[in-house]
This record gives sequence, C-alpha cells and structure tokens, in this order.
Amino acid sequence: MPEQITLYTAKICPFAHRVELALQEAKAGFTRFEIDLANKPEWYAPQVNPASKVPAIAYGGPQVSPDQPSPDSTKLTESLVLVELVADLFPESTILPKDPILRAKARLFIDAVSTKFVPSYIGPVVRGQSFEPFFAALLDLQALLPADKTFAASDEFTVADIAIAPFLARVEIWLKNDIGAYKEGEGKKAAEYLFEGDRFARLIRYFEAVKARDSFKATFHPEIVREQYAARFAPLRAQAQAAAVAAAS
Repeated sequence: MPEQITLYTAKICPFAHRVELALQEAKAGFTRFEIDLANKPEWYAPQVNPASKVPAIAYGGPQVSPDQPSPDSTKLTESLVLVELVADLFPESTILPKDPILRAKARLFIDAVSTKFVPSYIGPVVRGQSFEPFFAALLDLQALLPADKTFAASDEFTVADIAIAPFLARVEIWLKNDIGAYKEGEGKKAAEYLFEGDRFARLIRYFEAVKARDSFKATFHPEIVREQYAARFAPLRAQAQAAAVAAAS
C-alpha cells in the first residue's frame, strides 16, 4: 500500500495538471493543495520545492496539514517524473504500458511532446510569434498517432496522453477565446484552422477522446484557466502592439 501523498499543484498549470490526471487515472488517494503561483507561500520553496514551482509531491511521513509539510516526507518534483512515480506506486493502472513495445511508443511520443511541441507552445501566445512552428509541431505529433487506436500508444490512456492533454486543453482555451500576445483576432483564426479544418482532423478526434475521460473532466477547470490566462496575457498583447508601433515609427 503506497504511503500518504500530498500534491502541490495549481489549476492553471499544465505541468501540474499532468500529475493530477495520473493520480485520478490510478484512483489514488491523495491530498491536493493549491498553490497561488502569483503569491506563493513563504514556506513552499524552503520546505517543498526549492525551484518554487508546481507540481511537487510530498510522499510518506506523517499525515500533516499540507501547509506544514513534514521533514520526514520525501519531496519530489518534475511532472513526468511524478507521473511515472504514480505509475510505479499503482502498477494496476494502465498509465505505463506493460508491453515493452507500447511503453517505447509512449516514450517516443513523450519525446516529441518535450522536444518539438513544448518549445513551440508559448511562442504565439506569450511572444506573439508566428503560428507556423506551433502548427508544424502539432503535425509532428499527429503523425505519431496510430490510425487504428484511440490514444497515442494504444486503446489505453497512458503517460503519453497525460503528457500532452493539459497543453491541448489550454491551447483550445487560448485560441477560441483569442487570448494571447498575438494581434487581436489571430487566435480565433488559428482556432478555426486547427479545430475545424481537415489538416488536423486526426489530432482533434484524438483530443475529443481525451476530453471524454472522467479523469480529464475531474481535473480540468476551463473557466478558471480562461479567466486567469486572460488577465495574464492582456498586458502582453498591449506590450507587443506598443513595440510594433515603436518599431514602425
């Protein structure tokens, strides 16, 4: 029986969302503690994660209030490391495929997420950059999706799907609500291209299957994400537009 698990997380964060998905899929018992990323508790960095990021897990030790973490618990970080930890703690789950070939396919998909998709993910939204590298990364991921399976590695929901699902969910929120540093209206154009065109039909069909999971529904909070990202990125758009005007003058 696994020991106590306390997850330090934030609803806005896609990396933390990965770990919540894994815990839900594993039907794990855990204590969830929300960290306000704009106003982190003073005790969080010295007692839980020196990098002051989420997600983090305090594993083992006595059952204590999350805001008074025990020095006897093991503090662990990094989202994909934590997802594999959950898979190891709950081997009856399907998070990490038992078949070595499927496990390798899942890890290849994760490598594409980490090396191709994540670096392009924030370019348009945070920096107002071209959508082309972002769309190219999505095409690379789509090419890895098996035509005859529901999810990224097989018909089972695995670590491969956990790696990408939180990001696709936030992409949908950003684009459909035109939230980002890009010019006003560009997000909705990109959303139409991505979600309604034929070029990404396989990827969107896959994403619809992901969104239908009970674990996804239990761990994603679209209104909170929309509100917080809208507040965060409105100044970035204003700054990008001011910079463009200054460059043109």
